[in-house]
Amino acid sequence: MSKMLINQHDKLSVTSDAATIIKELDVIHPAAKMLVMASQMQESDCGDGTNFVVVFGGELLSQAGGLIRQGVHPADIISGFTKASAKALEILSAPEITAFTLDDPRDVKKAERCLRSALASKQYGYEDKLASLIAEACIQTLPKSGPVTHFKTDSVRVTKILGGGVTDTRLVKGFVLPRDTEGTIKTMRNAKIAVFVSGIDMAKPETKGTVLIKTADQLRNFTKEEERQMETIVKGIADSGANVVVSGNAVSDIAMHFIERYKMMCVKVTSKFQLRRVCQAVGATALVRLGAPTAEELGHCDIVTTDEIGSTKVTVFRQEEKEDSQISTLVVRASTNNVLDDIERAVDDGVNVFKNLIRDGRLCAGAGATEIELARRLAAFAEATPGLDQYALKRYAEAFEVVPRTLAENAGQNALETISALYAAHSGGAITTGVDVEGGGVKDAVGALNVLDSVLTKYWAIKYSSDAICTILRVDQIIMAKIAGGPKPKQMKGDGDEDGGVGLD
Repeated sequence: MSKMLINQHDKLSVTSDAATIIKELDVIHPAAKMLVMASQMQESDCGDGTNFVVVFGGELLSQAGGLIRQGVHPADIISGFTKASAKALEILSAPEITAFTLDDPRDVKKAERCLRSALASKQYGYEDKLASLIAEACIQTLPKSGPVTHFKTDSVRVTKILGGGVTDTRLVKGFVLPRDTEGTIKTMRNAKIAVFVSGIDMAKPETKGTVLIKTADQLRNFTKEEERQMETIVKGIADSGANVVVSGNAVSDIAMHFIERYKMMCVKVTSKFQLRRVCQAVGATALVRLGAPTAEELGHCDIVTTDEIGSTKVTVFRQEEKEDSQISTLVVRASTNNVLDDIERAVDDGVNVFKNLIRDGRLCAGAGATEIELARRLAAFAEATPGLDQYALKRYAEAFEVVPRTLAENAGQNALETISALYAAHSGGAITTGVDVEGGGVKDAVGALNVLDSVLTKYWAIKYSSDAICTILRVDQIIMAKIAGGPKPKQMKGDGDEDGGVGLD
């Protein structure tokens, strides 16, 4: 279910993304801040699984609280949780837990299958459409031959355009800039692109000066000299072979006149981040000097064109002939800004899952199947462990039940019956059985439900949440420093003084 958040600036967000919810919340309690920091670390490292860190961490704290009330010392709980965490990560790395492996990251169909589950948790119902687009967008930016060792998440961009539906979202091989061009030329094929950071205008003097003009001839000659200098600059750019000019700042009227005369297209990009992405997409060098670029500094693009999507003008830098593009852009459509933002978060999660699969292509059964298997094996390990650690190990194993329980409750099922059915199936050897949120009951998560989770994401989520909880358990006192700045100022007369009296007007 989605949450409606209103932050201190009255900004409204509707989302079910845990990372966004935590970002918008103003968390004060120090122990809660530890969990928030663990989830933020998970977000920066894996880009997905923040929900699992918070939910699993909260359940571990709840289980630890029960043990403390029974009289078990925190040191024994920490010892048990540490052992349980190490054992859980060992079980997770076992070959039988891996249900599917993405051996070829350039295979679109396999990549789609891997991304589908992460997207379904954010945008249920649109997962197939989005998985197909994101898989294609990610694969487009990969080199077409040789081993794939790393993937840049910045290579896949999102341009949000209000209007239409989510199914109208489409992929562009190149970069989409949500603004119109400056001049009358709207399309340029086989574009040679010159990028200028500081804009196209005459240099202004550092100090103010006064020019005294007495006659009409002097005024005419003054503007002519400026025009002549600007024409020399623009002609030099045109002679270098450039037919598209990208400016990072203002373009003067005189410069625009000569750019049009020399049949060049002009695009203004005010954001330095967007300018950097344009350079990445076309392979150009951003120039700080105003003048003719060299052949190495020019970028190349098959077609630069202005298009209208909905009622928004966009400039598209599209690579049609090149096999691979440095940047792919998803043009996201939706009816409201909240939905657009949520789709963008889902795309970000999907791209991060793809990045994780490049690092480690293993996937395990989702839908709570892996968690129940971890709980079952940890419970058996706890039985064979002597000492007080056994209690903490058992509680750690029970904490994994929170995932299938939450899934069952969100789907309107009886959580106890679902967990019992899962344990029965897993004891019988069907270790990929998970919660069926659509049909009810339990089914094979890999075959029937096609729900897969990244092993790497789950690995780090368990590690981060366990470390955060052990850190919290090690604390026996919270000592707050006094706010600096001396005593508070006395209230004004008439507003009631410190003794509760009221001053006279």
